[in-house]
Amino acid sequence: APWHLMMSLTPSRGCLLDLPWEDILVPHILCHLPLQQLLRLQRVSKSFQSLVQLYLANMRSFDSSQIGPAIPRAAFVNLLKDNEVLQQLALQNCSDWLTDRELLPVIGQNHHLHQIQLKGCAQLSRHALVAISLSCPNLRQLSLAHCEWVDSLSLRSLADHCKALEAVDLTACRQLKDEAICYLVQKCSRLKSLSLAVNANVGDVAVEEIAKCCPELEHLDLTGCLRVKNDSIRVLAEYCPKLRSLKVKHCHNVAESSLSILRSRGVELDVEPPLQRALVLLQDVVGFAPFINLQI
Repeated sequence: APWHLMMSLTPSRGCLLDLPWEDILVPHILCHLPLQQLLRLQRVSKSFQSLVQLYLANMRSFDSSQIGPAIPRAAFVNLLKDNEVLQQLALQNCSDWLTDRELLPVIGQNHHLHQIQLKGCAQLSRHALVAISLSCPNLRQLSLAHCEWVDSLSLRSLADHCKALEAVDLTACRQLKDEAICYLVQKCSRLKSLSLAVNANVGDVAVEEIAKCCPELEHLDLTGCLRVKNDSIRVLAEYCPKLRSLKVKHCHNVAESSLSILRSRGVELDVEPPLQRALVLLQDVVGFAPFINLQI
């Protein structure tokens, strides 16, 4: 294993560290080590410390979960202070320590980011989203789930500058209303995946605009969007031929009468179809039931 190789070869033997750092050690050996072990490796010698610093400066991907939930604020700042080539940044559930002060410098010097995960980072502010929109023109995926600081103005900035977005998670971003969602999808028509779950302010106006603006849409999560009704689901079925999954659990105004259209096309739904036998029995009892909502 690369780790055992490194620990068995000290700099004094002139073996491992004589290999080309940027061509061999960084891309072919260090990349296979967990981040925690790399940080420990810095303690072996000053040469190893320099090697690890070179690796950190050239990382294309950083995931805070590799270190653990209790990563010190200073450690995060030190890890990424020299990196300008990040493409993926995952900082989910870092609400205990992550603020704009730590995040904005990282965003500001990394213009190649195409995937950012900030799920549950509750101490950030709208300035973080504005910074992302101004610094990351190639952004493809963004998760802001449970970031209640996201507002319509910062989302508008994102829509204006990151038009290549393909996946956006706005779960429980409760400040957002139909107008903000409409603006986003009008500007970001390449969206394939969108979550608006747990937002009671989102209704038919937003869903219909999503349908008409995003023909490539494959996944839509409307869980708990209580204002969504049948009409917008029918529009979704009409305008989104590539839709593969739709979540409408707890959308009490969405009935099988609209879902059946999607169900017949093989779209994956998170609500079970009504029992046909129950419908037949009910019709036998009442004679004719023109409007029955049997959604669970």
